[in-house]
Amino acid sequence: MAKPAFQTPSDQALTEGRTPDKEPVGFEDLAEVEVPAGLRRDIEAAMKKYPQKRSASIPALWAVQRKYGWCTPEGIRQAAAVMGVTPAYLESVASFYDLFHLEPVGKHEVLVCTNITCWLRGGDDVLAAFQQAAGDDVHVRGFECLGACDIAPMASIDERYYGPLEPSDAPEAISQLKKRGGKVLMDKRLEDREAAGGFETPADKRTSRHPLNKEKPKKAAAKKKAARR
Repeated sequence: MAKPAFQTPSDQALTEGRTPDKEPVGFEDLAEVEVPAGLRRDIEAAMKKYPQKRSASIPALWAVQRKYGWCTPEGIRQAAAVMGVTPAYLESVASFYDLFHLEPVGKHEVLVCTNITCWLRGGDDVLAAFQQAAGDDVHVRGFECLGACDIAPMASIDERYYGPLEPSDAPEAISQLKKRGGKVLMDKRLEDREAAGGFETPADKRTSRHPLNKEKPKKAAAKKKAARR
């Protein structure tokens, strides 16, 4: 007796229709979420740069992380309220990129490059030295290529590049980081290095718009006052 030909199982949705067996899950009403004025201002400024609001997700998450030190659940809710998206959407973006933190980390962050150029020049030793010198308020980890092979071995310390580094630089950098904030290893900071065309070469104007490089209001006012004299 011949075996019956194999038949592909029919889609129940086509033969019987789709009938949800649960009540639809509603979205959280974010209209009443209180958002710090500065955070709202930064996110709204980012949204104006893109034709679609979701394109501002990464700048919005950076704003949250700079304010709270990591992408806190409440910070994500605040950003979602400003952007008009769900917190789940922003969390999905944050979880994709490893520079966003979904758990508390130290007040300061040190990323030591461990890719081929830095590794060949002692990057692993530099990483070990920073890990040994760091305290609870400094988050240290290896990072796969920071794109600065010309100053290998190097590290990003609170979003600024430093190099070439030696293991002996680590204790000094950590000490300065805790005491003096951004003034770390000034002789090895990339932004202070001479450009290829010399110091007279104009800097990239985009760097002045980065939040870390914005002048403090008091300093800006003092410069204007001095210019009038």
